[in-house]
Parts: sequence; structure tokens; C-alpha cells
Amino acid sequence: MKYILVTGGVISGVGKGVVSSSFGAILRACGLHVTAIKIDPYMNIDAGTFSPYEHGEVFVLDDGGEVDIDLGNYERFLDITLNSDNSITTGKINQQVIAKERKGEYLGKTVQIVPHMSNAIIDWVEDVASRPIKSDGDDDDTPPSVPDVCIVELGGTVGDIEGRPYTEAFRPFSRKHHGSFCVAHVSYVPQPASTKEHKTRPTRQSVKELQDCGLLPDLLVCRSENPIPLPVKEKISSFCNVGLDEVICLHDQSSIYYVPLVLRDQGILEYFQKRLCLEYKVPLSTNVLSSWEALTKKLETVRREVNIVLVGKYIKLHDAYASVIKALQHASLQANYKLNLKFVNAENLEVDAEKTNPDLFHESWMTVCNSDGVIVPGGFGKRGMEGKIAVIKWCRTLKKPFLGICLGLHAAVIEFARNVLGHKDANSTEMDPECKHPVISDMPGHTNIDMGGTMRLGRQTTVFSKEHMDYSVVRKLYGNRKEIKERHRHRYEVNQKYLQELENNGLYFVGTDVDGLRMEILELDTDKHPYFIATQFHPEYLSRPMKPSPPFLGFILAATNNLESYLKYGLDQLS
Repeated sequence: MKYILVTGGVISGVGKGVVSSSFGAILRACGLHVTAIKIDPYMNIDAGTFSPYEHGEVFVLDDGGEVDIDLGNYERFLDITLNSDNSITTGKINQQVIAKERKGEYLGKTVQIVPHMSNAIIDWVEDVASRPIKSDGDDDDTPPSVPDVCIVELGGTVGDIEGRPYTEAFRPFSRKHHGSFCVAHVSYVPQPASTKEHKTRPTRQSVKELQDCGLLPDLLVCRSENPIPLPVKEKISSFCNVGLDEVICLHDQSSIYYVPLVLRDQGILEYFQKRLCLEYKVPLSTNVLSSWEALTKKLETVRREVNIVLVGKYIKLHDAYASVIKALQHASLQANYKLNLKFVNAENLEVDAEKTNPDLFHESWMTVCNSDGVIVPGGFGKRGMEGKIAVIKWCRTLKKPFLGICLGLHAAVIEFARNVLGHKDANSTEMDPECKHPVISDMPGHTNIDMGGTMRLGRQTTVFSKEHMDYSVVRKLYGNRKEIKERHRHRYEVNQKYLQELENNGLYFVGTDVDGLRMEILELDTDKHPYFIATQFHPEYLSRPMKPSPPFLGFILAATNNLESYLKYGLDQLS
């Protein structure tokens, strides 16, 4: 087993996740099996209770693990399926150590950060790194592959007090796996506007911090806004005691999908081959990243735009909808369109907003009106809910392409119940526990006592209804399969008491769980609407750059008036 530890310095958000994912994508393209681990040095057990404003979206894995958004990048770049053990937090490590202490496994000893916590970290990494992994698209009968390389990303910035137990753990780890272990340090090289010169001192100090932790960087990835000139690269090499070929300069790109190509062109494959004695299964003389080159070429050549509006409540931080944004990008590129995505705060669409801030109200509605399609993603809480319901009514009545996800499905059901069924006080028990017509209600058997891990989480099977199978657009988008598997994250669902009434009036639930008890997909008949679809699951989690999510692809195709042609002839016949 070969290990690549990715650390970061100078500032947080320097791009360790994208660099780690790109390392994996490059190695995968050479025929190696790669797994990845993300270490987050916070005390939480998982990311499930994080505020989207602080950490961005919560990414959900097949096994229901609620993890950092970087694991989403790993899965998308590496085309693999990870599980919750690929995410390490201080909370998990402490929980494990304390459980052992309570069982008497440390009997007679004083339990300390070193060696007990550091040993637990090492054991966890080695255990997960050795587990076989499955690639995307593998069916249940396909045997998993044993990894050749494990990429470990240490979250935070070197020198943070929270990260010291981990750097302390990797100090002896580097000796234990000498020759099979590499430290790639991602650092920021600023360029102040006053001097317009790249400054190397922050990187040098960051490397010194890493050395103080007992780790020596084998590779430096220098991040910057603009290209770093050769004299600056030579200075970094000299002062940080690394070879010139061990300094990779990575300036800002227009898309993260360029990063694997930039790293390849600077000799990263040759470096890893030499440093870790890797045996590539695909010769380096071949174009190992041809699919990535095709993707980036399309990014450069696509000219037509599709205007999509995302209506949500966390729009101040776009990372709160990271997977949704990427899924829209994947689908747009596949349809040969450039995504022009605009964000609208759902609260600004509410009637009250017209009174308190009429300019913002009219500006927000004007943005919606100028769009080709509207997406209402998942979320929690009542803030902005009436704005989401209002925009869904607008989409339904004016036949504007609409895609709802999780809470977006709930809002669509509430809107239909109010304005078509005539239940003016219809609502969700999440928003109003005492509402007269709870068309969305709590799931039986799911407790709200604890907030973490108490939802319906992870990959679940959705079965297409035989009654609606012949004309369901969603089923056609999934290749006319009888059932699909997608990831979930919710604790409220459609109330079955209203199911028949909703369907009798034209809101069809074309997909359910295997027992037929939980409604998974709703859609309006295409005779009444070009694309009005909502899912209880989160299809964005399984979208990939070269294989977009079917509901998202259908949404973009409908927004560009290409859906009917696609369903008849496929992508090759699109205009």
C-alpha cells in the first residue's frame, strides 16, 4: 500500500480537496485502484449537524454517512463509492478510545493523546486503506478492488492545535511506511496588489510549521491567483529544501476540471512513479487523461447558455449547494450548453418581502421570470418556505421547467394541495405541527430526540410504479429501468392519507420505496407540463462529470427545449 498525505498551509480553503481528488483521478487514469480518506480535526462525530453557512453542504454516502463536501469531490473525480469510515473526525477517534477505556482495554494505563489517540488514528487509516472499494457503475455482483494507493487529506491548516494529534500520528507513520509514504503540502503564495510580486515567506513559514511537527514535505503544491514565475519557484525550492521538480505551481483555473491536466503537465505522474515506486498499468506514453481533456475542451467551446435559477435559503454561501451546482454543470455540458446559474433567496419571493423591500422583491421575481428553468433544492426549517411554494406555483401554472429535491418535493406537494385541491391550510408538520391538512408528515419510526444520524440516510431503492411506468419521463431518463438506487437525507415524507386525492387530480407519484409506502418521485403529465419533477432522494450526490444525473439532465434538456428530441433519439441528435 502506498500513502499520499495532503496537508495545507498559510490559509484554510487553499484547495487541498481538489488537489487530493486530482491526484486520485490521475492515478486512476494510469490503471491504479485508489481510495481516499478525509480527516477533519473537529469534535463532531460527523458533519450532519453543521450549519451550511459554516461548512457548506453535508455530503451523504451510500451507507448513510454524513460527511464533509470534499468526499463528494473524491467520489466524483475517482469514480468510486466511499463509506462513512473514509471520514475521520476527532469525535470519532475520541469515541473509539473512550469506548476501549471503558471496556478495560487500557487497564492500568493512563490514557493520553500519545500514544493512545495517535495509535487509534494510525490503526484507522491502515484499516480503511486496505479495504476493497467499488467503482461507480459496478453492480452488486461485481467484486470490489483492493486499493493500490490511499490519499489522506488532513483538514485545516498545519499548526492548528486541533490538528496536532494527527501530525503527531503521521510522524511515526512516515517511518513505518518509509518508501511508501509521501507528504504533499499545499501552500498559498500571495501576490499583494501593492507590489504585484509573489511572496514566498508564508510558504516557507508553513513548511517550517510542518517540520516542527516532525514531517518533511516531499512535494510542494503552490497555489496562487496568477502563474508563479520560475525565479519564485526556484526560491521556494531552495528555501524549503525540496527539488525544483518537487515544486508544483497551481494558479487559479476557470474550472476545477483543469487541475488534473495542470498537475499532469508538470510531471506529477513521473514524480509519484519515482517517489513511491508505483507500477502504472497504463503506459505514460498514452494520453491517460483523454476523457478529462475532452471535458475541458467542451468547457472552452460551448457557447450557448442555459439560464437556471436556484431558489434556496442558504445562498450566501454557494458551497451549501455544492453538489447541486456540480450536477447542473455536468448536465449542461452533456447537453452542450454553458450553465448560467443565478441564486435567489426564497424569502425575497414572499408576499411580505414586497412590503418590506419592494425593490428586492421585484428584482428577485424578475430573475425568476428571465430564467429557462427553476430548481428548488433541499433544506430544513420554515424560513423561506412560502417563497419556494410561490415560485413552484409560478412554474406549474406557466409551464416553466421545474426540478425539486427533497424539501423541493415537499413544497411542490403543499403548493398542489393548496391551489389545486383547495386545502388552503395544507402544510408540512415540519413547518406547522398543528396544521389542518398535513400533506407532509413525520416518518414513522424516526426519532427526533437526537439530531445527528436520525434521518432516513444513504442509498435506498426506488421502484417505478407499474401504473405510471409507461409514460413516466423520469423512468425514461433512467433508461426505462424498473428500479433505481439513490441517496436520501430526510425525516419528513408525503402523507399517504392524501395520496389518492393528489393523484386523482394529476400529481402522479411515479416512484416509491420497495414497500410502496414512501413516495420517492412525483411528476405532472407531459401533456400538462414540459417538465415538472421532484424527488425525495438527492440525485445530485451520484452525478459525475462524464455521467450526469438523469433528473438533472432531463431538467436542462427541458429548459433548452431538447427533452422530447433526446427521449426519441438520444444526445447525438440534439441541436
